[in-house]
Amino acid sequence: MPPPNPTPDSPGFFLRFARSIFPCRFASGAERQDDRYCFNFLLLHLRPRTVPERTLQLSLTWGLGGASLVLILLSLGTGVLLKFAYLPFPGRAYESVLSIQNDIAFGRLVRNVHHWSANALLLTVFLHFLRVFFTGAFRRPRQFNWVIGLALFLTVVMSNFTGYFLPWDQLSFWAITISTGMLEYVPWIGPWLRKLIQGGPEFGPATLSNFYAIHTAVLPAALLAILPFHFWRIRRAGGLVIPRRPDEDERSAGAVSVASIPHLVMREAVAALVVIACLLVMSALFDAPLGEPANPGLSPNPTKAPWYFLGVQELLLHFHPLFSLFVIPILLTAGLVALPYLDDRPGPAGVWFVSFKARRMAALAAGAAGVGTSLAVLADERFGGGAFWLAGLPSVVSGGLIPFGFVLAGIVGLFGLLKWKYRPDRGESVQTIFVVVVTAFIVLTLIGIFFRGQGMRLVWPGSAPAPMS
Repeated sequence: MPPPNPTPDSPGFFLRFARSIFPCRFASGAERQDDRYCFNFLLLHLRPRTVPERTLQLSLTWGLGGASLVLILLSLGTGVLLKFAYLPFPGRAYESVLSIQNDIAFGRLVRNVHHWSANALLLTVFLHFLRVFFTGAFRRPRQFNWVIGLALFLTVVMSNFTGYFLPWDQLSFWAITISTGMLEYVPWIGPWLRKLIQGGPEFGPATLSNFYAIHTAVLPAALLAILPFHFWRIRRAGGLVIPRRPDEDERSAGAVSVASIPHLVMREAVAALVVIACLLVMSALFDAPLGEPANPGLSPNPTKAPWYFLGVQELLLHFHPLFSLFVIPILLTAGLVALPYLDDRPGPAGVWFVSFKARRMAALAAGAAGVGTSLAVLADERFGGGAFWLAGLPSVVSGGLIPFGFVLAGIVGLFGLLKWKYRPDRGESVQTIFVVVVTAFIVLTLIGIFFRGQGMRLVWPGSAPAPMS
């Protein structure tokens, strides 16, 4: 049975947003607490004395949050070691990386751990993001922690992006050139933004200095500032979401508690050791990529962005830049931020995919989105899309507005069919649309990694160049 709709006198969107940020300040009566006490709660109790026994189940979180923390610490630790030998100057950067790999004891292993932990961190944070959504852990009172998590996700992506440029080889130089070149298409501020990031009109010493400072100082400081706040919000909300039935409240679901030491801490230690062991094995077997020294006069073919931006680069091949780099990202970002506030009902929490009906809808939506996205890419590659058939119209219309309208019509049509068949409630409907969008973006990213060859044409994976790491 779906949870009841909000009452007419329920607080508005902006008040719910403010309460989610400052739960202590907006509490009332006996629940009101001083903000200083709330932050002391974090400092004095990094780990609770007891935890609900049901939160110890591996299938509840799959250890993704803890694995992400371990990978962050590994990235920061190895990054500090690399700073002792890396030289952030165009004429010395590449040689210093070679020296780290070949002349310094354990330098190759340290660089490999730094590289693979950063890439693995992107995957674990993304999977953690999906886990939080599909188990309903973004609902009240955890709405603002969802926003904090999005900020952490963005910080991790930017950390990888800025670090990708530092080896100053062909692979990194041209990947970052393509990525920053996309900024040119941002309306009004694009050229200025690109010049600001580059430190001038073209790539050079100022660009490398900017990326080095952001990667080694600004973003680590942001991570270390946001992470404790994220953990505090989890504790403030009562810890992990406990799986419960719709007719069961969270207090009764977590009635049976066990001591954190040894039950919780031991599991966390074992999980951390497993993550470290797997990463060390991978770092011992596979070296971090390093191509030829950067040559600004010779671009590789194809020239691809880093793998985590290839979905955006793929969008750029099919949509006008105004839509692929501005309209679509802004709509998606706004939707993700507003998601926990649009439906403020507590609902069943900790249950994967909400209900059996919602699971079936999610599976059908993922299949339809995967097939539909693949066919749309093939059709655009084969027939040229709106830019060819509607050549008389402005490019923003033929290559942007009309294709975007077709995509929206397809999503609305699919959602209408599923709604007619299953009669979903609001939460199940939001999940269905979320699955469609995430599946489409994953398919676009995979196409960009494995199916784009010379001239960014579609090729079979066997004949495509190795994906950029």
